Amino acid sequence: MNSVSPSAAQYVGGVMQDELVDMRTQQGTFVSRPSQILDPTRDTDTVEEPDEVDKLKSKFISAWNNVKYGWTIKTKTSFNKVSPVYILGQSFLLNNEDEVERFRLAFVSRIWMTYRKDFPQIEGTSWTTDCGWGCMLRSGQMLLAQGLLVHLMPRDWAWPDANQLTDVDFEVFRPRSPVRAVGIPIPSFASPRMPNTPEKSFASDTTARMQKKKTECTRDKQAEPIHHNVLTWFGDQPRALFGVHELVEIGKCSGKKAGDWYGPSIVAHILRKAVAKTSVGHNLAVYVAQDCTVYKGDVTHMCDMSRSQTAYDPSNHSWKSVIILVPVRLGGEALNPSYIECVKNILKLECCIGIIGGKPKHSLYFIGFQDEQLLYLDPHYCQPVVDVTQLNFSLESFHCTSPKKMPFSRMDPSCTIGFYAKTKKDFESLCSAVCVALSSSKEKYPIFTFVDGESQDYGLEGHSSNYTLPTAHILPPRTVENSNNRRHSDEFVFL
Repeated sequence: MNSVSPSAAQYVGGVMQDELVDMRTQQGTFVSRPSQILDPTRDTDTVEEPDEVDKLKSKFISAWNNVKYGWTIKTKTSFNKVSPVYILGQSFLLNNEDEVERFRLAFVSRIWMTYRKDFPQIEGTSWTTDCGWGCMLRSGQMLLAQGLLVHLMPRDWAWPDANQLTDVDFEVFRPRSPVRAVGIPIPSFASPRMPNTPEKSFASDTTARMQKKKTECTRDKQAEPIHHNVLTWFGDQPRALFGVHELVEIGKCSGKKAGDWYGPSIVAHILRKAVAKTSVGHNLAVYVAQDCTVYKGDVTHMCDMSRSQTAYDPSNHSWKSVIILVPVRLGGEALNPSYIECVKNILKLECCIGIIGGKPKHSLYFIGFQDEQLLYLDPHYCQPVVDVTQLNFSLESFHCTSPKKMPFSRMDPSCTIGFYAKTKKDFESLCSAVCVALSSSKEKYPIFTFVDGESQDYGLEGHSSNYTLPTAHILPPRTVENSNNRRHSDEFVFL
């Protein structure tokens, strides 16, 4: 495997021109076990070839984008010691070495999906790279990968091999004029113990922390085969469960094709369909909100397997875990500042698995924040394809070592927010916690709402999230019944 060290970079995004190629509708089913990534029943022999003009055009654009996104500028992102850093429900105060290390492991352990080149040709096209057009699909892959990690792994799982990556690029500094209570000192970076802490108590605490860390390390190593297996599902192979080839194929139903721009709402529906087609969907469902409304009855109907008429393995739980995706629009031409506090509170929740959106013409995957800066993973870096069918393929290029931040004010208003609930009780807790977070908005209407009952109770029988695309408008709770008269708006907004 030709791995590339994922160095820090600020990238310039771009939007690819639509490719005018005819796409053959692909037939086939997925494998019966999620541990397999190939489907021997899929026909790959009869593919309609693009014409010579399209071939030359796609090759030229691919070559240009491979150069454009194949290099980086080495920079370091700064974090201060005073304000906490939040990553998907975890909080880190970077005022001592232990906390910095814990933050580093939490960040590096997130799965990072980027542009890839030299992968097998996408059917019906000449594309062998997604550089320049697949960034939103890659952001969606990262969101789904995070949902699968919390579904299959311990919540605080950390990649054991993250300690072997020495090029983690960020720095911690002390602000010149930190805002803090009078008389409370800022602990120094090299001094995790306060001066008045008894030596015996400090030694006891240190021993306990070391023992806990050893136990967690053993647990994480035992879970490593699952981590490895999840990455195979996202391989850039024609038959990978959640690879670019499969997501592009599913996107045809929404009128999209390779080379097109994908909006955050369309990607949400593509992910839902992709999970539903696999055996992963036997105990995991993906629900996409409609008109910025989560219908609790629809989620219950989808996840309560005791309602199903078909027989189910009694050894499994009667409730499917669920990933909830909510396409929203946080303003008009630009982000409404009134929603910033609400977005912060959402990213503080343990049930949050991130936000796919970005800045204009530049998709990003948001995983946290510090102060007025969003923390994100950027897919705009072109790496060679990794052959995930090999037994011991390298995982390094699937993990980023360079935390990046950007101001909330640069966030594009079009985005999709992701949540995960393992059990029915977790779903009920999710509804309560998210409602509290939504109430922090200064706007009259929340970003989205939870509603009791099913969508059919509001006259939306033909507009289920399982069949159509939701609008991205913010709707008042009392106007849900009028939502089917609204114009669909799903595309990423260009400023």
